[in-house]
Order: sequence, then C-alpha cells, then structure tokens
Amino acid sequence: MSGGAIGLIGVALLLVLIFIRIPIAVSLAVSGLVGYAAIDGWHSALKMFGLVPYTLASAYSLSVIPLFILMGAVAARGNMAAELFQACNAVFSGIRGALANATIGACAMFGASCGSSIATAATFSKVAIPEMRRHGYDPAFAAGAVASAGTLDVLIPPSVLIAIYAIVAEQSLVKLYAAAFIPGFVLAGLYVIAVWIVAWLRPEWIPRVPAMPFRVRLRASLGMWKLGVLFFFAVFGISLGWFSPTEAAAMAAFVAILIAFATHAMNWRDLIDCMVETVYTTATIFFIVVGAFIFSRFIVLTQIPNDLSAWVRGAGLSPFWIIMAVMALYILLGTFLDEVSTILSTVPGTLPLITGIGYDGIWFGIFVTVMCTIGLISPPTGMTVFVIQAQHPDIPVMRIYMGTLPFLVADLVLVALLIFMPSIALWL
Repeated sequence: MSGGAIGLIGVALLLVLIFIRIPIAVSLAVSGLVGYAAIDGWHSALKMFGLVPYTLASAYSLSVIPLFILMGAVAARGNMAAELFQACNAVFSGIRGALANATIGACAMFGASCGSSIATAATFSKVAIPEMRRHGYDPAFAAGAVASAGTLDVLIPPSVLIAIYAIVAEQSLVKLYAAAFIPGFVLAGLYVIAVWIVAWLRPEWIPRVPAMPFRVRLRASLGMWKLGVLFFFAVFGISLGWFSPTEAAAMAAFVAILIAFATHAMNWRDLIDCMVETVYTTATIFFIVVGAFIFSRFIVLTQIPNDLSAWVRGAGLSPFWIIMAVMALYILLGTFLDEVSTILSTVPGTLPLITGIGYDGIWFGIFVTVMCTIGLISPPTGMTVFVIQAQHPDIPVMRIYMGTLPFLVADLVLVALLIFMPSIALWL
C-alpha cells in the first residue's frame, strides 16, 4: 500500500476517534503512531513516539506559552478586567451600544495581556453581561457580544494560539505578532460597526445608556494604565528588540504580579491559584501539542502535502479557489474541534499547499487564526459560547448563537480583506 493511501486511512482514523469522543491528544497520537508504524515499522514508530515528547519538553521556544498564560491568569484575578471594562464604558458613554462596544474594546485590550479567548470570555461574562442586562439589553445579544469579543484574544498579540502556530509552522513569532496587530484591531473595529448596525436595525435590543460626566469619564479611563504597562512589556518590548518573546512573556508575567500585589488586588493564595490554573492549562495544551507533532511526523512521512501540492498545480486550480477550499475546511473543522487542535492537526498539511501557490507562511498564520475565531463562536461546539452559557444557564445556547451572527459577518469581512488585501497582515 502506498504512503498516500496509508495517510488517508490515518486521517480517517483520526476523524473516527474524534467523533467517538476519544480525547483530541490521544486521537492524534494514536493515529500518528499506528500510521507511522504502517509505513516505517514499529521500531522506528516507537522511537519517534519517545523522542517527540522529549524534544518538545526541552524546547525553549515553548516556554512562552505558560508564561503568557500566567500573565493572563494574574490579570484576570487582579481585577484588571473590571477596571478595563469601566474605562472603555467611559470612553463610549452616551452612544447607543456603549456597553457592548465597551465590552469589545475591553476584550481587545485585555487580549494584549491574556492571550486566551476562553479566559477572556469567562472573565467578561461575569463583568459585562450583568451590566448590559441591567440596562435592558437583549440577553442573547449581550451574551453573543461577549462570546464574540472574547475571540479577539486569539488574534491580538500576545496570542497563545499564534505562538503555537509559530512553533508548528516554524515561522518567526516576532513577525507573526507584528502581522496580527493590524488585523486584530481591524476586527475589533468591525465588531463595533456590527453593534452600531444592530442598534440601528433593532434599537429595542440595545437601549441608550445615559452619558457620564467628563470628570467621571476621566477617572474611569485611568483604569487602563495597568494593562497598558503589560502591553508595553508583552508587545512593544518584542517589537523594539528589547526582549525575545519568551523574555517579554516572563517580564510581563512578573510585572502583572507586582501590580496585582502593589494595588492589593491579589494575595498569596490568589497567586497560588493562578499558578495552579497555569499548570492545568499548560498541561492540556502540551498534551495536544505532543499528539499533534506525532501526527504531523506521520503526515510528513506519507508525502501527502507534497503530493497534494503537485496535484493542485497539475489541476490548474487558481490560488483563489484553493484558498476558498482551505477556508471551507477550517469552517468545517471549527464546528467540532477547538482552535489549538485545528491548527496542530491541519497546518502540517495545509501550509505546504498554501506556500506552494505563492502565499506567505506569516500571512497564512493570520488567516488560520481568523478562521479559528469563527470556529470559537460557530455551532455546534463554539467554545466561548458554552463558557458563557455555563455561567448564564438562563440564556439558551441557540439564542447565544443567534446573538453572535452579526459578529460572524464581521469575521467574514476580515477574511475577505485578508484575501484581497494581504498587505494588512504583511505591512508591519
């Protein structure tokens, strides 16, 4: 049997294991191990199976992930999210949709210190949704706004997901963070426009909130300083060449802890809880990463990426239609896989195809990340939707999905901009 045929059987086995609810990490590892053994024998397969976890555990570049996760955990527990929401609410005060736009602005800036969409959605669902409902917002739209705004964290630097893509695709993390900066804030702007359009079409969903006096606005706006400091260390420190990504993550995490203790927003017990949360989250991600690397070794061995690229070139398909096919693939996978699993299980196959038709690996990283933001709020398994529904069980899941529809349209507008104007991701 040819390597390509074994590769297709391995992919089918992976999908079957996922559909029967085997954990993603186990599904990836088992499919990769069995497929590798079918091609190169069990001796080579078991050797690879032992080397991959050791290689990843000793990889210095992966240390950026737990450090950014720790920084986000400290920022969430250090009351920074609530202060940021109040500051953004002061900025938008008096405009119809102010609270929803404040949520989007706060999530966008919180993403610069957190990097986890799940953590952001969980944090702001406690802060923003009760406030919006208190002022008469439609509950489904309020929940949909928070679920969608939470996805900004996977795109706006320092994103943990982009760091994972950089590792699996062997691309520069510094360049990826620079490339994600403009699209991330363009998406936040598109979300704000979506709120304004909904407010115009359905004003009963989004009541006008009275404007704050200027002095109150100014006092509330000062709450942004904490995340501004973290953003400086986490992003500008990298861009200015002062720190490597790992050093920037370490500095930002350390500064977040100092700020939280200096402002009495956190105690030693809270710090221990943040570290335990970091360990659990990191372990979950690393198990999936190990499984994905085992599966990617198998895919590379089958030569499927090279064969697929050659077939596409021979078929004469235009780059546009290839991008459309890849886009459809990620939308489909986003309906039942989380974003980390999606990137780790597909990039080894799709990246050679995309670069083979002339696209840049950095651009593709931003494109894939945006597609993952769509998956995070797409039925039936949008992760941020379920996080919010768990905290607000009185809002049905399907109604939350309906509330995310205007923001899904905004996501698709950004995808179109990336396809027809790739410079927005490559200019910086």
